[in-house]
Amino acid sequence: MPETLAVGLDLTEEQAQIQSTIRDFVKERVAPRAQELDEKAEFPVDIFQGLAELGFLGLSIPEEHGGSGFDTMSVVLVVEELAKACASTALGYAAHISLGLTPIYLFGTKAQREKYVPQLCKGVDDNGKLTLGCFGLTEPGAGSDAGGTKTRAEKKGDHWLVNGRKAWITNPHYSRTCIFTAKTNPNPPKGKGITAFIAELDTPGFKVEPKEDKLGMRSSDTAQLVFEDMKLPLDAVAGGLEQVDVGFAKFMKTLAGGRITIGALALGIAEGAYNKAVEYARQRKQFGKPIGEFQGVAFMIADMAMEIEAAKHLVYNAARLRDAGRDFALAGSYAKLYASEVAMKTCTNAIQVLGGVGYTREYDVERMLRDAKLCEIGEGTSEVQRLVISRTVLGDLRGM
Repeated sequence: MPETLAVGLDLTEEQAQIQSTIRDFVKERVAPRAQELDEKAEFPVDIFQGLAELGFLGLSIPEEHGGSGFDTMSVVLVVEELAKACASTALGYAAHISLGLTPIYLFGTKAQREKYVPQLCKGVDDNGKLTLGCFGLTEPGAGSDAGGTKTRAEKKGDHWLVNGRKAWITNPHYSRTCIFTAKTNPNPPKGKGITAFIAELDTPGFKVEPKEDKLGMRSSDTAQLVFEDMKLPLDAVAGGLEQVDVGFAKFMKTLAGGRITIGALALGIAEGAYNKAVEYARQRKQFGKPIGEFQGVAFMIADMAMEIEAAKHLVYNAARLRDAGRDFALAGSYAKLYASEVAMKTCTNAIQVLGGVGYTREYDVERMLRDAKLCEIGEGTSEVQRLVISRTVLGDLRGM
């Protein structure tokens, strides 16, 4: 992007190196295949294996736990750069590190961390097979109402018996482990009764449905999970048995962090579409001059630049707050909400700048528009973000 689009916050030497490395990787291995992956709805196994070789699948996990020891800001930079070229790849990466891996590291017992975290950071098994992590919260009847979980886990002597279904799960066909929620108390007090569990996908009774056929993010792996009398040991509770009935709060904290990476995903999509629009506005001529000279196009480009800059500030600020150990939940909602809506607007206007060719699959911007829509839905819709923000600003006025 032009130098005018540069947030006035310097990256550390390590962050700058991460950014440079992922840019080279995207240029060489991701961008050339993005359109083909979308058309074929093909998951890029080799690209993820390449990310594993770079140590990026455990980027923000401390080295003593098998990770690379970087920070949230570094993860944001990787997601952003991937999304400029291929949002599907960026989504799979963000879901693995923010949702499939991080909650096990943050909330698992010592034994659970030792068992799962190093392998998830490595991202491949001893045979080189991809082994990502996935996260199961959403259900067919529990989307924005995530607390309306119907999946049940019943304690039966020395094990849990799990039955239910999860929907819109990212990476399940390429995952080794899943951290998911289930109701463990049929009549719980408010905010209680839901427990987080960790399960391996080859557990009997654990089934992954066929991949969903989606409007956008087509090369991302999305499917439903089905639990049919799945038996789990008692110690499968994330954080140990003392965490029975209180797992929902952990998932809400996980989503708060995930919103930063979805903000980065949306930011990258917007930047990718903006770059295409600027390039086209410079080269395409009508009435004997570049279309960027026409005020209607030039002002559209100006608005894109300004809004992307604002979105970048919000996303980077949320990441820096998290890295500083400060409360980042509200900042994450700001970033996710604003960046996702900027992505949709930018992609729409980029198609307008390109005109008829922007509407065809020959150019990337129509794919970027289809991909951007998910950012307004996943990990808390725009409406949910406005609810979170308004209740934080106003306080909870219900019952007053």
